[in-house]
Amino acid sequence: MNSSRGTGGHVRSLTVGQPDMAAIAAVFTIGHVAQMLGEDEDWLHDLSIDMFPEDGCLHVYGIGEDGVTAFTQYGIECLKQIIADERAAGNASPPIKPME
Repeated sequence: MNSSRGTGGHVRSLTVGQPDMAAIAAVFTIGHVAQMLGEDEDWLHDLSIDMFPEDGCLHVYGIGEDGVTAFTQYGIECLKQIIADERAAGNASPPIKPME
């Protein structure tokens, strides 16, 4: 049975191995996340320095740019936990605006 679309040719898989996690469909820049959370962007940048791609923290590069920090949805959840931990430890000022 031929399962290719319209060409009659062989269908080949483009994936080498499926990752064990869901595919990333969107990322949110650090500026956008700061606005969403009502936090200072520079402070979020400081908090994100120790985050890794596994934590949902990525660096996005464009033409003529040095790159911008961005977060997956999971990364935003990790960042919220870091913020809560910092606040509980007394290491942070109140948010710029209350979270909704």
